[in-house]
Order: sequence, then C-alpha cells, then structure tokens
Amino acid sequence: MNERATKECTLRGSLWHVDAGWATFAGPLHHNAPHAHSTAVYLAGLYGTFRLCIAGSRWLTCRSAVIRAGTPYEFDVGGEPLGVFYLEPNIAGADALAALVAGGEDVSGAIVGSSDASPLRSHFELRPDTEDLRASMGDIVGFAQRRARRQMDERVARAVEAMQSRAADALSTTQAATAAGLSASRFQHLFTREVGVPFRRYRGWHRLRAAIREVAHGGSSLTAAAHAAGFADQAHFSRAFRLTFGAPPSRGL
Repeated sequence: MNERATKECTLRGSLWHVDAGWATFAGPLHHNAPHAHSTAVYLAGLYGTFRLCIAGSRWLTCRSAVIRAGTPYEFDVGGEPLGVFYLEPNIAGADALAALVAGGEDVSGAIVGSSDASPLRSHFELRPDTEDLRASMGDIVGFAQRRARRQMDERVARAVEAMQSRAADALSTTQAATAAGLSASRFQHLFTREVGVPFRRYRGWHRLRAAIREVAHGGSSLTAAAHAAGFADQAHFSRAFRLTFGAPPSRGL
C-alpha cells in the first residue's frame, strides 16, 4: 500500500551526497527523459510507486528498481520524492543490489520490484549530518560488497580508484591504463567489459560527481562547480548533466 508524502515533504529541497565509492540523492522529481548511468543505480519511491520505462520497453509501475550500468531508462514520479543510490563499480555491481528489491523481476537489463525504501526515506526526512549519513549508507555499501557475485578485475579497480582520488583532474586514457598496468587498447577493452560503459563515458561521470559535490557540499554556484570539475563552462556541464540524468541541473541541484 502506498504511503502518501505530506505536503511538507514534497516541498522539501533535494538532498545530494557524493562520497568515495557511492553517491545518493533524495527529493521530489517529475519526468526524467531517457538516460543511462555509468554505475549501478538503485531507485526507490519514498512514499509510493513510480512509473519506469527501461530501454524503450513498456511502462511499468514499481516501488523500487536496480538499473545496470549502461542501461537506458526513464521514469515519472509525478512530483513525489524519489531516492537514488549510485554504487561505483569497484565496490559492486547491480547484482549485489538486487536483494534490496523484494520480489525483483529482471526486465530488459533492470531488476524491478516492490520493496520499501526506509533508509533513503529517513535520510530525506531527517537530513542526517555527513558522519551519520556515511555510517548509515556504509551498511548498504557493506551489504552490497558481501552480496557481490564476482570481484572486478583488480587492474580496472586500480584505475577506478585512481580516478576517484583525483576526479576534478581527470585521468587520460594513457594515465588510467598505466595505473592498471595495461596497454591503452587492452585497458579500454577490459574496462568496458568490467564496468559496462567505455572509459571516456565513465570519466565524464566522475567529472559530474565532482561538480555535484561542489554544489551540494560546498554551496558553489553551477558555474564555479563546472570549472572546478573540469568542464569548459556551465553550458557544457548542463549538457552532460541532462544526458546523464535526463533532466537539467535546475531540477536536481
């Protein structure tokens, strides 16, 4: 049964937190056009169901879903709050998050179900400080790591970790390949196989993470955050944001 959000909750501003290995969002949304992520993503309606369309298939009504990296999808929440959890591939992939979706069914590259979203809902309502949020989300990250069916190739994991340590100073393909101890061509092939998206696309995601962190944690303007993360200007950042999230920055930041 759906629990309707109070008017106070639907008017509450969005919550973003970007951390090492993961990021989370909670806030009211409407329709986000087709888009795809470079990580596994867990979606949860915080007070009820939402509509989801995966890879151009039919629209579904669900309470939660896990989307694999590189899988295009769109959703419509109708102005209700949605919780989203992004898990970096060196931590675990979509299969490790599947247990968060009760009665999950595989649909075109996603796992769709009806589980409750109490951890993300409490974050939206209570607005914990950074340390409490890290501790709470750490339980989910640890759960995902224990559920992982396979470990990422350690060479690709080293490159991903190197990117995370210097996201605003994006690694070149050659630098990432060096971190992995591979030739550039072999590295790019292995990276796509292990992560699910090409290296350049994943590098763009890390620039977005850096910009979002600047805005959400430091209160920077979009222009300042875009420059700090290596984007040419705010317009460049906005295009990348729309491609990644299916909506302009003004709707989520």
